[in-house]
Amino acid sequence: MRNLLVNALFAVVLFANSAFAADPLPSWNDGKAKQSIVNFVTKVTKAGSPDFVPAPQRIATFDNDGTLWAEQPVYFQLLFAIDRVKALAPQHPEWQTQEPFASLLKGDLKGVMAGGEKSAPGNRHGHARRHDDRGVRENR
Repeated sequence: MRNLLVNALFAVVLFANSAFAADPLPSWNDGKAKQSIVNFVTKVTKAGSPDFVPAPQRIATFDNDGTLWAEQPVYFQLLFAIDRVKALAPQHPEWQTQEPFASLLKGDLKGVMAGGEKSAPGNRHGHARRHDDRGVRENR
């Protein structure tokens, strides 16, 4: 039974590798953008190529254009923050009446966004507060 499982796993890995080798970006439409990416990666990963970059020196960068985070209907970062606020809300009963938390806890995203920076938590002086490695600083 164990040999059967090992052989099956080997077959799956082998099939997956051959499918990837056939098309490294199977979810992309064929076109200039896809071909440019494939050509670039081939040049920089092929030993002996004048454009070769050793693996320890390679850096992959993604931004919020959909390649790493979904943007619609909202960024996943925002969804994470909303979940955290909801999880912490029992420890902060004042949030039931304090904006933007009150709107957020009611599921009113438009209400949350309506206040802009001036409704940021802790903002009592008409300017936003920011957290950094030196603690809380006020931005004027």
